[in-house]
Amino acid sequence: MITPQNALDGRERRSIIALAGIFGLRLLGLFLVLPVFSVYAHGLHGAIRHPILIGVALGAYGLTQAIFQIPFGRLSDKWGRKPVIAAGLLIFAIGSVIAAQATSIEWLLVGRIIQGAGAVAAAIIALTADLVREERWTKAMATIGITIGISFSVSLVLSAPLAQWIGVQGIFWLTAALSILAIGVLYKVIPDVPARFHRDAEMNPAALKDVLRNPNLLRLDFGIFSLHTGLTALFVVLPLVLIDPQHPLLSEADQWMLYLPVMLLSFVAMIPLIVIGEAKHRLREVFVLAIAILLAAVAWMALSNHSIWSIAIALFLFFVGFNVLEASLPSLVAKFCHPGAKGTATGVYTTAEFLGAFSGGLLGGLLYLPGQHNYSDVFWAVAAIYLIWLIVALTMQQPRYVATRIFPLPVDSQDNSQLTQQLLQLPGVVEVAIFPDENAVYCKVESKIYDDERVRSIIGYASQA
Repeated sequence: MITPQNALDGRERRSIIALAGIFGLRLLGLFLVLPVFSVYAHGLHGAIRHPILIGVALGAYGLTQAIFQIPFGRLSDKWGRKPVIAAGLLIFAIGSVIAAQATSIEWLLVGRIIQGAGAVAAAIIALTADLVREERWTKAMATIGITIGISFSVSLVLSAPLAQWIGVQGIFWLTAALSILAIGVLYKVIPDVPARFHRDAEMNPAALKDVLRNPNLLRLDFGIFSLHTGLTALFVVLPLVLIDPQHPLLSEADQWMLYLPVMLLSFVAMIPLIVIGEAKHRLREVFVLAIAILLAAVAWMALSNHSIWSIAIALFLFFVGFNVLEASLPSLVAKFCHPGAKGTATGVYTTAEFLGAFSGGLLGGLLYLPGQHNYSDVFWAVAAIYLIWLIVALTMQQPRYVATRIFPLPVDSQDNSQLTQQLLQLPGVVEVAIFPDENAVYCKVESKIYDDERVRSIIGYASQA
């Protein structure tokens, strides 16, 4: 239900756009090198002697992202959001400069490790929650989610032309400059607000045990781990397949002509699947179908990677499945977690995502043998991972089609147990959790049934009772 309460005001809109831009600029810097990294890394000193380091360097940012993202978020509670985000962006810029100047695979690896250590995602999300009122939170996160998707798609299309224009070293210099620019946006555009703890946006240690014991959430964590393991492993070898001297398919300069139509068509094709999943309450079936599409796409690559048309069709299918899953997985995390545990569940989920990126680079580096043209070995390994994921996904329960809504709890509210019972009696309200320390009421609701104004009136009435 669209109400005046969940419309964004001017300050919130500017802040969300700026924060989404910072998020997007940083991800643009990470994704831009994905299609050109392997080819570039092969030309560095030590790469042929230690080929595993090519894949490890590609995925290394994921390892340090996984290690540091939650600590950065916790530090932002103590030291302030802006200083921690600025420090993370500066670390990322330093890593980019090291990668730009690297002449050996070892120094490129060092640069990638330092890039990933600037893990500001959790702190940016926490700052978003500081700036946006509870009822606007869903819109704010949707904007950031859209920005992530756009950054990924734009990066794949622009990567090869940029590499031809300024070189891969130039791309690393560009990412360093974008990070410094993001620091300026952080301080010039985004207002100063005090840091507050938000269970929907931040890790809560008290909820961690329940999140790690939830089988539905663990399936999703395994899913995002598998998805990004496959994606990163794929890009260890796919750029090499396209320029293989024995069967050249597409020059580096022309690879945008492959990625642009593939990304556009896959985006269009994913929309009906998302609509069917959410609007028609068939999310489990669409989820399983998307994994099956991924599996078929990677198996196709393994069987037929000597034809540009086969690669194009397989990539189209891959990104249809990938885009559907990237959109569906966060939604499923929100549906399966308890009220007030979304921040914790998302923190574990994101850690699994980054670990998947590292594992994919490691897998590709271990399996690919320079000069042996054994690309299919990597594709089959990814197919095996997706097959296991498909089997795991078949055991997933049908999710409840509910959304989390957060309402301010009046400071003079007295009987929270009575308020919980009153709210649960309302149509469409299926779960309630009240946190006086945060002055917030978390409700899981059926969006088409529940009455936002009625919920607010009950909370207001209870505060005066």
